[in-house]
Amino acid sequence: MAPHRLMIAFCFCVIAAGANSASIHTQDEHIVVASEQHKVRRSIDTSTDRPYDPIKLTEMRVRSEVALRYARTSVITHVINPDMRPQEASFHMLLPDTAFISGFTMITDGKSYKAYVKEKQEAKQMYTQAVSQGSGAAHIATKARDSNHFTVSVNVEGNTTAVFDLRYEDFLVSRNGLYSHIINLHPGALVPTMEVVVHIKESQKITKLHVPEVRTGNEIEAKQNDAQNSKVVIQNGTNENEVTITFTPDLAEQRRLAKIYRDKSQLGSSSTALGQFVVEYDVERSNNGEILLNDGYFVHFLAPTSLPPLSKHVVFVLDTSYSMYGGKIEQLRKAMDVILSDLHPNDYFNIVEFNSVIKIYELKDDESLYTHTSSASAVPPAPASAANIAKAKVIASRLNISGATNINDALEAALSLVKKSVEQKNEKIDTENDNEPAEIKIQMEPIIIFLTDGEPNVGQSDPNQIISHITKMNSGEIRAALYSLAFGDNADRTFLRKLSLRNEGFMRHIYMAADAALQLQDFYRQVSSPLLANVKFQYPKNQVKEESVSLHNFRTINAGSEVAVVGQLADDVTEITPRIVGFSGIENEVGWNRYEVAPEVVVNSTKDEHMPLERLWAYLTIKQLLDKRAADGDHSTDENSPEKKALAIALKYSFVTPLTSLVVVKPNETYSVDVEPAEATSTPAWVSPSQSAAPPVWSAPADWGYGANRRGGWFQRNLIGNGQHNRNTVYYGGSDNDDYGISSLLYAYPPKYTNSFRFNPARRITAYRPFTSVPATITTTSTSTQTPTTASNVNYHLEGFEWTSSMLNSSTGALTVLGENGTQVILQLATDVDPPKADAGDKECSKSTFAVGANENVGRVCVYLTRCYAARTITSDDYQKSYCIVNNRYAGVCCPRDDVDRKP
Repeated sequence: MAPHRLMIAFCFCVIAAGANSASIHTQDEHIVVASEQHKVRRSIDTSTDRPYDPIKLTEMRVRSEVALRYARTSVITHVINPDMRPQEASFHMLLPDTAFISGFTMITDGKSYKAYVKEKQEAKQMYTQAVSQGSGAAHIATKARDSNHFTVSVNVEGNTTAVFDLRYEDFLVSRNGLYSHIINLHPGALVPTMEVVVHIKESQKITKLHVPEVRTGNEIEAKQNDAQNSKVVIQNGTNENEVTITFTPDLAEQRRLAKIYRDKSQLGSSSTALGQFVVEYDVERSNNGEILLNDGYFVHFLAPTSLPPLSKHVVFVLDTSYSMYGGKIEQLRKAMDVILSDLHPNDYFNIVEFNSVIKIYELKDDESLYTHTSSASAVPPAPASAANIAKAKVIASRLNISGATNINDALEAALSLVKKSVEQKNEKIDTENDNEPAEIKIQMEPIIIFLTDGEPNVGQSDPNQIISHITKMNSGEIRAALYSLAFGDNADRTFLRKLSLRNEGFMRHIYMAADAALQLQDFYRQVSSPLLANVKFQYPKNQVKEESVSLHNFRTINAGSEVAVVGQLADDVTEITPRIVGFSGIENEVGWNRYEVAPEVVVNSTKDEHMPLERLWAYLTIKQLLDKRAADGDHSTDENSPEKKALAIALKYSFVTPLTSLVVVKPNETYSVDVEPAEATSTPAWVSPSQSAAPPVWSAPADWGYGANRRGGWFQRNLIGNGQHNRNTVYYGGSDNDDYGISSLLYAYPPKYTNSFRFNPARRITAYRPFTSVPATITTTSTSTQTPTTASNVNYHLEGFEWTSSMLNSSTGALTVLGENGTQVILQLATDVDPPKADAGDKECSKSTFAVGANENVGRVCVYLTRCYAARTITSDDYQKSYCIVNNRYAGVCCPRDDVDRKP
C-alpha cells in the first residue's frame, strides 16, 4: 500500500481587536485549522477515573531585535503535561494589529512542526475540511487596543513538554516624537521562568529611552512622566546607538502585575494577564532626512523637527445623533475643549455639527456669540484668536444629541467650507520644476476632522455612493486631508477607512472607554502640526528600480511623525542622489516657503546583517498595496493588481496577511502498513487513506471479540491469554453516538499507551489513525527517524533542549545538519554527565557565524550545546545557522559568553 501524508490537527486563530492599519482582519479571514485527522479526545483510565494533573506553563521567553525601527520578535513558551495521559494545551499571544506573523514552530512529542504560509483560499479549504472532522479553534477573552489574537491548540503526550515559538515583525511608527515597541504579556498563567529582552540597534544616536511600568494596554500611551519600571535592567552598547532592555519578573512580581491588571480592567480574580511591556525611544534626526543602503535595498527616512508649522484650516465635523447619548457626547465636549486650545495663532477653523440636519456655526462679536446655518457659503473660516477659541468652546459645551446620522450632507458642507476658504484666502505661485504642477494654491493646509459613532441612515445612506461623491467633490489642486474617527463599536470602520484613504487621510478607532476624551485629544495632536506639505521624494531612474519604490508622495508630514520610503537599487549603481521637494511654513506668518534637500549617498557593497532592509521593504510594500486595494476596492486577480502583488510578496517572505494564512503539516512522516500482512500478524494496521482513494476494507481478526457496555460497544484484543485483564490486554470502545464505533481507548495496560482509531464493528474498519504514540506491540512502518524527547533527554542529558529531537539520529547518537556545500555534517552527542570542552579552551566564533541569544554586546564562543543556556529556546532552524564543532567532533553552538555554563 502506498504511503500517505498526514496533516497534524493544530488549530490556528488570529482575531482582530483593532482596526487602525492596513491589516484589518476578521475572524473568518484568519482562523486556520489544517488537519486530515480528528481532534484528539482524552483517554480516561476507567479503573480510577481520577482528575487530570493540569497542564503547566513553565517558561516564557520573549526576544525582540529592533533595528531601523523594524522589530522582529520571537515568543517561546514551554508547557508540560505532568499527567500520564495526553491533554490539550493552548498557546495564546496578543500581537500588535500592524504586525505580520512571520514564523511559527512547535515541538511536541519529540518532533518539530514548522508552519508555512499559504494563499488564504487554499488554507481555508483545509480549515473547512478540518472543521467537518471535528477540529476547533479557541479564543481568549483578554482584550487590548490595536491588537490581534493568535491561538493554537495541540495535544500533548503524557509526561512530555511542548515548545511553541511564534515570530512576528512590525514597523514602529513615530507618534508625538517617540517610537513605541509594545509586547503583550498575557501567558494565561503565572510562569516560573519569564524573561523579556529587547535589543535596539539604530543607525543614529538614541536620544530618549523610557520603559514605564507594565500597562494594561488600554491607556492611550506611555507618558514621559510615568514612573520608570524598576524591574528592568538597561545595558548600553558599545556606542550610543545601541541598548538592551531586560525584564525578568518573578512569580511575586507577576502576581502583583496581575492584580493591577484585574483591578484596572475589572476582570475576575482568575485573570493572570500582566499587561503590556512598553519600550519607548527616539533617535537623533535632522531636517534633511537619512538614507541607509544594504544588500541592494534602501530606506529613506524623513522626520523634520525644527521647522515652523504650516498654517491650517481645520473643519471639525461632529456627530451629535441619538447614538452619541450619554458618555459619548460628554467625552466629545471635553475633548473639543482641549483640542480648541491647541489651535495655533495662524490657524483658521470651522465647526460643523450634524445629525438629521446640518449646522454650520458662525462666530459673532455680539452677545449671541454664534449662530448656525446650513449654508456653507455664508460662513467664513474663523481665525484661531483667543476670543474665537473661547466662543468655540461655548459651542462645544452646548453640543447635544438629536436625530439620525446624515454623513453625506455633513461632509459636503465641510468641503464647501474648504473650497470657499481656498478661493478667498489662498494665493498662487509659479513653480520651476517640470515634475511639479505649473501653479499651486498656497496659504493654509485644509484638514477635515470627521467624527461619527454610527452608520449613514439619513439622506444618502449607501457608503459606496458617499465615498464616490465626496472623493469627486474633494478634487483639484487643493484637496482636504480627511481624517475619520470611528467612535465606539457601531461606526462602520470599513467605510470610514476607505473614505479616508481615498481622501488623503486615515481612520482611527476611538474606543468607548473612560479615557475616550484623551484618545480624541491624542489623535488630534498627531495631525495638528503639519510641518511639510506636498512632499515628493524623487529618485533618478537609473539609480533605483522604479516599480520597487514604495509610496513616495506625501500630502503632509506632521511634527512628531516620520515617513519612510523603501526600494531596490538598480544594478551596479555606485551612488544614490534623491531630491525631496515640498513646502514648509513661515515663522509667525500665514503662508508657505519652498523646501528642498538633495542628499548624496555612496553605495557600499558591504552587507550588514543587522540592517533588515529587504524585509522592511517587503513589509511596507505589502501594507501600502493593501491600503491601495482597500481604497480602490480593487480585488481583481490581474497580475498587476495590488492584491496579486501583495500576495506574491507575502508568500515569498512568509508573512501572514489578510491574503495568506498559516498551515502546519506533519513533517516528513508516513504511517503505512500492508493490510494483509497486518491481519496475518493479528495486529491492527494504522492507515491514513488518501481522499482520492477508496477507504480500505478490513475485518477484525478472529481472536478479537465484540461485546456491549455503557459506551455502546467494545473490542477486546487479548494478546496473551483469553479474556483476562492482564498486562497485555487492550480494550477499545466506541460511544453510543459514534457512527464509526470505536473512537477512543477505554482501558489499557500499560496506561501510557493511548490510541484512537475510527472503527464501526458492524460495517468493518474504514480507517485507522493513531493520535499519539503507537504501542510497542503494534507494528508500523515509518519514514521518520526521530525519537521521543524523553529518550534523548535520558541518553544525552538534553533536558530543556527539546528541539534537538527533530535532528537526532538515534542510531548514531548524533545531530545531523547541512554543511555549506549541502553535504550532511554529523555532530556527536555526549552521554557523559559532564559536557565536553574544547582542549584549547573556548574559542571565539567566526564573524560569519549566526549566534543565539539577543545580546550583541558580549563576545561569542563555540561551546558544547548543554553549556549554552540561550540554546534552550532556539529552534532546529536556528541551530542550522549557529552550529559549530567542539574538538572536531561534538555538537557545539555559537553562544554569548554570559550564557556559557549559566544555570536554569
